[in-house]
Amino acid sequence: MPRKLLYLFILVLASCGKEEKKSPGVFFAGEIVNPTNDYVVLYKGDVVIDSAKLDDSNRFTFNLDSISNGLYHFFHPGEYQYLYLEQGDSLMARLNTTDFDESLVFSGIGEEINNYLINLYLLNEEEERDLFSIYYPMEPKDFERRMDSLRNLKLKTLKQLTSEADLSEEARDIAQANIDYTYYNYKERYPYEHRKITGEPVMHKLTDEFYGYRKKVTYDTKQFTYLRPYYNFMKSHIENLAYMGCSHECGVKDDIVKNQLHYNRHKLKLIDSVVREKELKDNLFRNVAVYYLLKSRDKEENNALFIDEFHQLSGNNRHIEEINDLYEGIRSIQPNKELPNLKVKNVEGETVSLYDIAKGKKAVFYFWSATYKKHYKDITNRVSVLSKENPQYTFVGISTASDEVTWKGLLARENLDENLQFWSNDGITLKRTLIIDHPNKCIITEDAKIVDAFSDMYASF
Repeated sequence: MPRKLLYLFILVLASCGKEEKKSPGVFFAGEIVNPTNDYVVLYKGDVVIDSAKLDDSNRFTFNLDSISNGLYHFFHPGEYQYLYLEQGDSLMARLNTTDFDESLVFSGIGEEINNYLINLYLLNEEEERDLFSIYYPMEPKDFERRMDSLRNLKLKTLKQLTSEADLSEEARDIAQANIDYTYYNYKERYPYEHRKITGEPVMHKLTDEFYGYRKKVTYDTKQFTYLRPYYNFMKSHIENLAYMGCSHECGVKDDIVKNQLHYNRHKLKLIDSVVREKELKDNLFRNVAVYYLLKSRDKEENNALFIDEFHQLSGNNRHIEEINDLYEGIRSIQPNKELPNLKVKNVEGETVSLYDIAKGKKAVFYFWSATYKKHYKDITNRVSVLSKENPQYTFVGISTASDEVTWKGLLARENLDENLQFWSNDGITLKRTLIIDHPNKCIITEDAKIVDAFSDMYASF
């Protein structure tokens, strides 16, 4: 038995007990060792419920008069984690940000389900590391037996917990869905990951029995919408169904989809036809749109066809403004278009445009922030190497999140070339307009016209 699974059994036996819940409200408090900021935010789904400021002892407190029972999560800059709350809970948490998830422990009324969920999370993380080295290389029957064995061991711990602790039906459902959909997701991913790892020329044709769990899948359970294993399963499930269902029209060749437009439109139609829960449907639509627009790197006219389909199927999507902004942003930074008319400041405090900075030269714009020290160290070291290897380019740094004083101090301390460093006082607009979706992104230009707006400081050179 894996070490963490054994610990889960011990945890269940040690923490079980019946607690009486009388109040409709909830008390949630805790202590954060080595905090990264001075606040904690409590969410229900993606909606902020409340925030709490740390006191001088790094403690926080939430007193909620009334809540709906269910899955929440709390956020402390750089980290977030699940929290299951019911009316009458009085819960304490203690954690250390240097080892956030591993150090998180709950006590008080509501501790049983929350300690169980955090330990399931840690166990899932440990298993994920073994998936690629041990489990995915297995042949289908061996893989299926191993997954069923691991799932049954976790279900046994849940059965033990429910026999000893006074868990509500909804709490039990959340815990079981956490277990079930973790393994359902592994099975959805198996044929693709197995082929990738083994190098086999074609994917296994799996039986209906292998996918037998699909008969149990629910597409309309609101309480699962923000449960990570459930949402991850839904993404893999839709991908799998779309791939298996449109091999001809999507131009699948050598098990690789060639027609990304048709494939992703097919995913939109699948989501529309099978998913009933509105918030889950909106989130899945958003996931397909963001992935297609950012990762497929399709032609501009295909992007237009996709966004039309998106509006037809999900015009009232709660993320529609974000998707529209992303589409317009990508359209504005296609090859041969001029750099967007964005303003930044130089070290003298003068306002200059990206167009003027790039005019008359081959330039590479990269992005950093003094807030993330390791990244700016790594990226400036990378620039030093690339500048020598690619003297035809001028590498221009844009600070996106630092305040101006910190930025100037860092330039002086790190001895960076001040003529090639600029600061944005509106990092949000700059990130949205230039689609800065990952820290190593760079934009290559020639004479202020875009060559490639989706390059990478490591992969593109």
